[in-house]
Amino acid sequence: MTDGYSIRRARLEDRDALTDLCMRSKQSNGYDDAFMEMCAEELRVRDSWILDNDFWLAEASDGRPVGCIRLSVEEDGVTGELETCFVDPDWQGRQVGRRLFDTLHKRARDLKLATVALDGDPFAEPFYARLGFQTTGRAPSGSIPGRTLPRMELRLG
Repeated sequence: MTDGYSIRRARLEDRDALTDLCMRSKQSNGYDDAFMEMCAEELRVRDSWILDNDFWLAEASDGRPVGCIRLSVEEDGVTGELETCFVDPDWQGRQVGRRLFDTLHKRARDLKLATVALDGDPFAEPFYARLGFQTTGRAPSGSIPGRTLPRMELRLG
């Protein structure tokens, strides 16, 4: 345990708490309730994410998830997608996101992935850039018609 939290694999019984974490973290960027309602389905954690992807959470000493990150691997076997990355607003600035990313980065290297890509929230673009991701274009939002998100990529090879 570091700084009051530890990193572990997500389990099915974490699903609802992880969904709540994703929603609170997203809304901390200043999005209003109407925007959040439009994003709710996209942010809802699914069993398949936990069972089929590499999904980790940062867990506080009291058992609450305070951060999460998820890696999926494309069918080509060399491209990964950082699918989910959220930190509890009260835990931001405490290296939770960095430690979760380090876990994902190690797994991506173990899998011999060439790249990890993501569609990031515009508010998170500077965070991902600090981790070495480069913006390569724009991608359509999965929730908000007409909205685009930064498409970012990290080359591992």
